[in-house]
Amino acid sequence: MRPGEIHLAQFPFGDMPGMKLRPVLLLTGPLGSVPEILVAYISSVTPAQLLPTDLILDPTKPEFRSTHLKTKSVLRLHKLATIHCSSLARSLGSLDAASLASVFNKLKQLFGI
Repeated sequence: MRPGEIHLAQFPFGDMPGMKLRPVLLLTGPLGSVPEILVAYISSVTPAQLLPTDLILDPTKPEFRSTHLKTKSVLRLHKLATIHCSSLARSLGSLDAASLASVFNKLKQLFGI
């Protein structure tokens, strides 16, 4: 498990208790004695207004084929969660190096660093 990989994982709901199996982007490798990982939310629902920290992942474009997503999706970098590695169900694919660099630039913008 390393940054840039896309996995199916149990992601917590933001407005109520519970989790949903969904694609996530790994932002870190496993950390801590009880391994946890920082992930970002991926949704197949594209909002009417994208945020500056959103990234469209379109698997029909060559740079996103390696994601192995089934449909055009949006990576929502303002929706982050720290989850146990045991919450990862299976690996789907990964982002290419240029897209991952764009993700980390957007995170810098989000956090003002």
